[in-house]
Amino acid sequence: MPIYEYEHKGRYCTLGKVFEIEQSCNETPLTHCPNCGRPVKKLISMTYINTPKTNSELRDMGFTKLVRRDNGVYENVTARHGESRLMLRDHPETYPNLKKTIRD
Repeated sequence: MPIYEYEHKGRYCTLGKVFEIEQSCNETPLTHCPNCGRPVKKLISMTYINTPKTNSELRDMGFTKLVRRDNGVYENVTARHGESRLMLRDHPETYPNLKKTIRD
């Protein structure tokens, strides 16, 4: 379940000026503090987005990363077993096999 942040509008209680509460997406937002009953407002907080950091994480998620090495020459830094490490322009046999990574 998501965690939402709320802020007391005036005086605050032992939960602090800003507090977090776990709620279902289907629940209506709080208008009053569950601890003291004073008015609160829901805050828009930062979300956590996990992005791949390494080439192996990209490969495991099904991405192909090509790095330009020369004019018409690219290195496939996420090459899978049986794929060419270098991709050469006008040489389709060196292109990554997308059928291995693209699924319905």
